[in-house]
Amino acid sequence: MTVSAESESPALGRRARVRAGVRKPQNWVQLGKFCLVGGSGYVVNLAIFTVAVEVADLHHLVAATLAFLVAVTNNFWWNRHWTFEAHGGHAGFQAARFVAVSVGAFVLAAAILESLVSGLEMSEIPAQAISIVAATPFSFVGNKMWSFDSASPRD
Repeated sequence: MTVSAESESPALGRRARVRAGVRKPQNWVQLGKFCLVGGSGYVVNLAIFTVAVEVADLHHLVAATLAFLVAVTNNFWWNRHWTFEAHGGHAGFQAARFVAVSVGAFVLAAAILESLVSGLEMSEIPAQAISIVAATPFSFVGNKMWSFDSASPRD
């Protein structure tokens, strides 16, 4: 018995889409660009976080929030214009989705940060570095498949 695309469950449809996406070379190029943009955001994030913790003596979660806000602005612009080349989509709509994905990644990273600092008594700056890396795959998939999806509403 053959199952039509219309009768597939949403989960099966997403899995098929991910499998097909892995086979496309341009997706690997986008991942590379995303990692470069993420790398710049990572440097911005860690620089702001370090200054906030070491100079301003802010609590690590407050410092992480401040660093997130600065880095997310940098990353949205570069991902929209360079990584995903999503010029045709409505910037406000894309920004709302990007922020939603970024907040999800931030919450994941903050939970990891808190676990490493409070649970494992790791130094704050290396813990922040690890937490950002751990949340990156969630962020890429969310932005690729939702924030900057070519099926998103247009201007």
